[in-house]
Amino acid sequence: MNIMNIIVWEQEKDPGFWKEWAQRTLKNALNLQDLNKNVAKNIILFLGDGMGVPTVTAARILKGQLNGQNGEETQLEMDKFPYVALSKTYNTNAQVPDSAGTATAYLCGVKANEGTVGVSAAAVKSQCNTTRGNEVTSILKWAKDAGKSVGIVTTTRVNHATPSAAYAHCVDRDWYSDGEMPDEALQNGCKDIARQLFENIPDIDVIMGGGRRSMYPRNTPDVEYPGEKKHNGTRKDGRNLVGEWTDRMKDKRGYYVWNKKDLFSLNPNNVDYLLGLFEPADLPYELERNKETDPSLTEMVDVAIKILQKNERGFYLLVEGGRIDHGHHDGKAKQALHEAVEMDRAITRAGLLTSIYDTLTVVTADHSHVFSFGGYTHRGNSIFGLAPIISDIDQKPFTSILYGNGPGFKLVNGARENVSTVDFKQNNYQAQAAVPLSMETHGGEDVAIFSKGPMAHLLHGVQEQHYIPHVMAYAACIGQNKDHCRTNSGSPFLSHISPTLALLLSVKWLLC
Repeated sequence: MNIMNIIVWEQEKDPGFWKEWAQRTLKNALNLQDLNKNVAKNIILFLGDGMGVPTVTAARILKGQLNGQNGEETQLEMDKFPYVALSKTYNTNAQVPDSAGTATAYLCGVKANEGTVGVSAAAVKSQCNTTRGNEVTSILKWAKDAGKSVGIVTTTRVNHATPSAAYAHCVDRDWYSDGEMPDEALQNGCKDIARQLFENIPDIDVIMGGGRRSMYPRNTPDVEYPGEKKHNGTRKDGRNLVGEWTDRMKDKRGYYVWNKKDLFSLNPNNVDYLLGLFEPADLPYELERNKETDPSLTEMVDVAIKILQKNERGFYLLVEGGRIDHGHHDGKAKQALHEAVEMDRAITRAGLLTSIYDTLTVVTADHSHVFSFGGYTHRGNSIFGLAPIISDIDQKPFTSILYGNGPGFKLVNGARENVSTVDFKQNNYQAQAAVPLSMETHGGEDVAIFSKGPMAHLLHGVQEQHYIPHVMAYAACIGQNKDHCRTNSGSPFLSHISPTLALLLSVKWLLC
């Protein structure tokens, strides 16, 4: 136990400590009565894939413990946002959703079937001939059409479920390249997701993530792993999508990079378009990231905002902490929670680069997981530690973190494994699960929506997930939500305030 934790415990014995804390919180809450009704010049969506409420809580504790605190009293950056709502995540055909149908909801404003992106519920999964006529556009396109700069930053492939709903219309989320598509779909004119990234909205200003292999002809060696065939290109049409993009952007201050060194060699002031593909598929977990070759999510967000914010009309940025989800599917809670903490760092960085005066920032998840932590653990217990009791059924210890199902189910001599015989704190430990599955499943409960900035108060209560982009568009006066933005004389009634006042508001926010 460190000295700071001892001091905190002594303070907490005094009732006045809690009362003073509550009064400070009350004072801040009363200040929220003055609603921020400015026009959102910039809109940022942070999407923690699979970041259910238990994951948020556990990540908060981990963040504190990484800083030498007990953890429970710590605040994530998203915890500081003044407005919180709940999002109902079901797909039109699924009680427990997937990341494709949910992405269509929070990006396109329309609920959809699981496994499909950028199409309405009239489209049927994997049936190419149900695509045409059922396409729905995203808030990224609405922003681009309004003259804003737009960007996508993800720790997954840039053609994975979440980012793809921002630009693609596809009845199968797994059609990453034409190499993953059935012949019938190709013959019927359906396009793979990687191709749509460059063709549907050809001038996306910033694209960063993984997914190189979907961009190159089949058997083309990867630039970083030339000797590993699993990373070779997968395209059957022979196209080099990166080369095509580079040719198109060479006179538009556009740059392609595939490693951290090249990324950091760029001056954002001299870059108008950026394509960064740092891995053949998904980026590595944060705990396994090569800090010399692969940028962190925070570093990518920093560069993205510095490029996008040069546009006087503002920007829209989608940021996905996509490997939170992968960690949970693998039953590797430590990986998942460190991914969530890294996304929170990225949220902090974005806050320092923008102002709550003119930037609406929303943090949410697409769905939850069957992840939990419990067992009457004591204050300050390692989030990855053991519960203080043993089972009264099999007389064995258990970790606080458990999964409802997944790969962590394990029997030894016909009985539950004794976790005290294994290293349950190692990075890739698979937490015990109640039901054996090769891959842990999503959870169906509501997820949180955190928001700050212009019109953030509209994200309140319990809402359908597809409501989110409609609020963001309303705040930014884009898409179909424009009538409220002008007076009878035709000038914006939500006028801008002075830069000095904007700075004061930002300082006040940071001090709260």
